[in-house]
Amino acid sequence: MFKLPPLPYTYDALEPYIDVETMHVHHDKHHRGYVDKLNESLEEHPSYRQYPLDRLLREVDALPAKLRISVIRNGGGHYNHSLFWKGLCPRGKEEKGLLSPKDELAKSIDRDFGSFEDFRVRFSDLANSHFASGWAWLSVDDHYDEKGDLTRKLLVHTTQDHENPLTRGLYPLFVVDLWEHAYYLKYQNRRPEFLEALWNIVNWDEVAMRFTAEDQQVCSAA
Repeated sequence: MFKLPPLPYTYDALEPYIDVETMHVHHDKHHRGYVDKLNESLEEHPSYRQYPLDRLLREVDALPAKLRISVIRNGGGHYNHSLFWKGLCPRGKEEKGLLSPKDELAKSIDRDFGSFEDFRVRFSDLANSHFASGWAWLSVDDHYDEKGDLTRKLLVHTTQDHENPLTRGLYPLFVVDLWEHAYYLKYQNRRPEFLEALWNIVNWDEVAMRFTAEDQQVCSAA
């Protein structure tokens, strides 16, 4: 059975970009709710209780109909939130300027988007234009050619509600929550302001670790 993971930092650690009250409501109530509902649905399907969450999501089409719906909604909600928390990090008061990726991840962003700034603009534009609830992602699309060589392409995209990229055969690196509960207490209807603030606290070390990991299974978000 799944457990609500603790935050990787204190509730006030992301101030002033995300406020304490939002963190408590978002993590302790919304995220917990998805974990509890996922566990409830697995009680009715004991043969799937030992499945890791990424396997449930990857194999969602093969699940019993009722469980499939819960995994998409609640399993996705659990995974997406877990990755969202890991993708952010505190900043010291003396730290100024935006954080940015390095090494292989930086090179791949430049290759697939033109530059880091072009990536940021494209990601933000896509997230701002997404209608209603959902998530904005930086994901990897892996393909093997006829010789068995791996080609990795980065892409930005959104999903509706709690859909997860794993169900599309993609591997998620970074995600931003576009549901109103993620930002409304502080930013009200100003989603663009929320998105702009997040660039100050992206945990690019975590994103890079997921990008370069040889075994994606060990990098499951939850």
